[in-house]
Amino acid sequence: MQAGAPRIGIVDSGGPAGAMAGARAFRPDGEAEAQPDRLGHGTACAALIARAAPAARLCHAQVFDDRPVTSADRVARAILWLIPRSDLILLSLGLGADRPPLAAACIEARRAGVTLVAAAPAQGGTCWPAAYPGVIAATGDARCGWDELSLLPGGRIGAWCASPEQGGRGMGGASLGAARVAGHLAAHWRTSHPDPHGWLSARAVHLGAERRGLCA
Repeated sequence: MQAGAPRIGIVDSGGPAGAMAGARAFRPDGEAEAQPDRLGHGTACAALIARAAPAARLCHAQVFDDRPVTSADRVARAILWLIPRSDLILLSLGLGADRPPLAAACIEARRAGVTLVAAAPAQGGTCWPAAYPGVIAATGDARCGWDELSLLPGGRIGAWCASPEQGGRGMGGASLGAARVAGHLAAHWRTSHPDPHGWLSARAVHLGAERRGLCA
């Protein structure tokens, strides 16, 4: 853990052209120079973290191209690349199957002391890497204002997710909720350790699920 501003790795679609210094793309057939975000998803997640913690240093690992489709292998390689470059890694995505390379990469990150925050759907089945032990599973909760958190069944953490009920517009859902959770940790980096999940849970103002208001 860094003594100063935290280093936040973002595994997503990258960022805008002016924010890709030091970024890397992970393709099915290897690595390449990262390109500006073509989906806008990684850009939106990065903007939430920057709003919450302006001093945080962001590093993009690009695993999406022009479609929101990736693989466990690409995500695993992105995590391994980010480990020496990050204090916290945001995985603003979820995969439908447990794959050994992804599990191994998450174990390696946790052994290195890197905090992992991954998107988990508010409703529906299990997804990875959020389901792995030691990974903070985060989602959107329409009850949460910008500064609020919720503690949901299974230990998931809910947060602001651009819900119209809280004044949000445009892109939303579990991935933005996960980015907001990462922003909470980044903004309070000195005090949110060594137990980030416990720190988040202790600050939850909403307990349990509200079926109507969860951002899927």
